[in-house]
Amino acid sequence: LMGGQACVLYGAAEFSRDTDLVLFASPENLELLRAALRALQARRIALPPFEQQYLDRGHAIHFRSYHPDAFQMRIDVMSVMRGVDPFPRLWERRNHFTDNEGESFDVLSLPDLVRAKKTQRDKDWPMIRRLLEADYVAHETPLAEQIRFWLLESRTPGMLIELAETHHSEAEALQHVRRVLVSAVAGNEAGIVDALEEEEKAEREADRKYWEPLRKELSDLRKKQFSSEEEV
Repeated sequence: LMGGQACVLYGAAEFSRDTDLVLFASPENLELLRAALRALQARRIALPPFEQQYLDRGHAIHFRSYHPDAFQMRIDVMSVMRGVDPFPRLWERRNHFTDNEGESFDVLSLPDLVRAKKTQRDKDWPMIRRLLEADYVAHETPLAEQIRFWLLESRTPGMLIELAETHHSEAEALQHVRRVLVSAVAGNEAGIVDALEEEEKAEREADRKYWEPLRKELSDLRKKQFSSEEEV
């Protein structure tokens, strides 16, 4: 699991009607997915077609469930994402969650989920902030790995200043990796805000460039589909 439902499990969201999945796109796994989609009475709702070649190139495949127990639930499937490690490494780092009914879920690790959220979509950036805040509150005695993660990914000025005060040496050591920490160590909130805006702008532009050829491919597929329908 990734996306909104993963954010719910990490305590950063309250509800999501969508189910976003990342999977290893092998022929065997795609057959298992097709069987699950048939059980959900799901239909593909947009291009591209449900084929491994499109998953391998970074496209998302979109479905909608028409099963009464999951009516109108949207299901998005991906295999490759910008800035995120290949699936085998994601699988090694995954987290396990169990709900009140004993159902268990494999979910992207929190650092991987945060990386996957660095997109052009406006809604993803506040979610990254909430994910980090929820994790920070949940760990009163953090490990060194968690402190590093917070310093490198937090998007909350007050949290960054507090982290830089509490873990001063770690923040100073990471200033060359993340420019915003220079302002955090100095307690300069305005500087933090400016640096965060620059970070977001750079990530949005990188995501735009990543999707540009993929969007062109989708546009070409739509034109081809439209031409075929006209011929019929």
